[in-house]
Amino acid sequence: MDDLKWDAQGLIAAVAQDRLTGQVRMLAWMNRQALQATLESGQATFYSRSRAALWRKGETSGHVLRVHEVVADCDGDTLLLLVDPEGPSCHTGRATCFFRRIETSDTGAAAHAPDVERDAAPFLLSLEEEIRQRASSTAAKSYTRFLLDGGPQRIAGKISEEAAELSQALQAESDDRVVSEAADVLYHVLVGLRARGLDWRRVIEALAARAGQSGHAEKAARQQT
Repeated sequence: MDDLKWDAQGLIAAVAQDRLTGQVRMLAWMNRQALQATLESGQATFYSRSRAALWRKGETSGHVLRVHEVVADCDGDTLLLLVDPEGPSCHTGRATCFFRRIETSDTGAAAHAPDVERDAAPFLLSLEEEIRQRASSTAAKSYTRFLLDGGPQRIAGKISEEAAELSQALQAESDDRVVSEAADVLYHVLVGLRARGLDWRRVIEALAARAGQSGHAEKAARQQT
């Protein structure tokens, strides 16, 4: 802790990021006691400047941030908390506190654009959200809606088709074709997950759970269950 650069009030900024999806969930402040409490409990604990007191994220809402790792930046004046969030992280009920888009106004000044509010997220999460919206849209049918309306059987057929094309590209086609076919497979997988009501994070979670295991041993264990 002595290597960190605490400000004049003895505080340091702490950014909480979903360790699996990469989504930034919130920013808050820590003093030495808050950081120590976080490291000891494994739950994000911050310092409230308005109340001049420690507070554990989720102590009233239940939406805790389980801290997997704490990392300091190169200057030692900001912390990154890699977390497993339980529920939304914003007091508004949104997953992230970052959703108010700032755009250039008619006068050229930066301004909040309330009509384009949406959660800031890595591209795959944004794509997942777009697929989710297409699933409930009553607008003219899109290709995504066409797949979803066809159910798991139609989607499974497309995944098999795209996987075969990726396999062929890997063996005998250009790098650009490999990338394009891999993108097709991933898109159709996301649609298939949505058809089953599953989130992309669960897939990454399954991958993370296998980290450090022998691939052969992990596969054999799955075949026994």
